[in-house]
Amino acid sequence: MEELRLPWNNKEGLVYGGVIAAITGFIMMTFNICKTKGGIESEYITDAIVALPLLWVVIMILMTFVVGRFSDFMLRRYTSPSDSVNSKIALNIICCVSAMSVIMTGVGPLVGSLLAGMINLEGFQNWPINWPVNFCVAFMVEMIIAQPIARHIMKHKHMRMIRMSSTEGVPNE
Repeated sequence: MEELRLPWNNKEGLVYGGVIAAITGFIMMTFNICKTKGGIESEYITDAIVALPLLWVVIMILMTFVVGRFSDFMLRRYTSPSDSVNSKIALNIICCVSAMSVIMTGVGPLVGSLLAGMINLEGFQNWPINWPVNFCVAFMVEMIIAQPIARHIMKHKHMRMIRMSSTEGVPNE
């Protein structure tokens, strides 16, 4: 039987990745806005909610065409079929967070400045300072919040599918 916590097909992969992208994207965007502005205010959270759809699209495109391919390559290279699912999940998180944080530490502020109606390259100038912090925060968000929620959603969906398929052949009494 396939692993219940992971996507079984491309459609489920989109849902799984979309949940992770939305959660991690929102938390990281809010964190970076508050860090840049020097505090937490409801206005910053509102700004993050407004910007989330565009950021989600950027993250999903990067995940599909860059980060996902890098992670798949690393998983094929450094794991074997006999390795546990948990070790593969951990390596996948490390690869995805590493690659995505490298890219988004520069691209994220650019997307935010474009939404504000200007072009600001400060994210690239401050990249060496911001990336280690972003990597650590994103890694913790993925390990503790985003990945467990996405895996729970997949497991719940698969358990429901299994229950439905097992009751289809049983006649009603």
